[in-house]
Amino acid sequence: MHVQDSHWSSALAAGGMVSAAAGNGRGDGPRTTPLRVDAQRNLEHVLRAAREVFGELGYGAPMEDVARRARVGVGTVYRRFPSKDVLVRRIAEEETSRLTDQARAALGQEDEPWSALSRFLRTSVASGAGRLLPPQVLRVGVAEERGDASVFDEARVPQQRGHGVGGAGVGAGELRLVSEDDTGAAALLEVVGQLVERARAAGELRADVSVSDVLLVIATAAPSLPDAAQQAAASARLLDILLEGLRSRPA
Repeated sequence: MHVQDSHWSSALAAGGMVSAAAGNGRGDGPRTTPLRVDAQRNLEHVLRAAREVFGELGYGAPMEDVARRARVGVGTVYRRFPSKDVLVRRIAEEETSRLTDQARAALGQEDEPWSALSRFLRTSVASGAGRLLPPQVLRVGVAEERGDASVFDEARVPQQRGHGVGGAGVGAGELRLVSEDDTGAAALLEVVGQLVERARAAGELRADVSVSDVLLVIATAAPSLPDAAQQAAASARLLDILLEGLRSRPA
């Protein structure tokens, strides 16, 4: 997983200014008329290309790579997304929302706690969304009291070493809060927390496994390989191994 925190931080810092110009951080703000057919097609191509490029190379990939993959001019990309920050936010928000929907579906459709958790992991890895999670989700730290399913601190986010606020270095153990407007990330952390607590309460999940571990499994088990069949096989094999590592074992 290659996510560049410095670029993401600039997106968050510029969020207020960008929102006014681009519809709350999205490149397709409110419109009075529908997009033309060709403009809508170009937008779909750009979004699909951005998911592929950022999934393969991380959010540090240049806009030119996105334009090249979409087979449009870079000016077309910038007409829809006035800065790279806007496009990055759009993709990360959509993938976070997709994962949240998958977690809710697993909670609602699986009675067995372990089946619900493993279903969420398998569908999430298959979708490839883990490669596109924003860094504040992948760095989440959960303060849990064992045996109390109501305890879930979705706001505590450890900074990675060397990427502090405003460029200052921050130790790996230091924490900051997810920004208050980051409701998408908070929703994902909450529902995944429910999956984790259910599986732990049932004695099927290792006591030391946290929400951050589960999300890292999603990111780790979604390799990007040039051959689709090889990628699917590698993802399935790696996920099987990681799931075995998450399960509790009789004493």
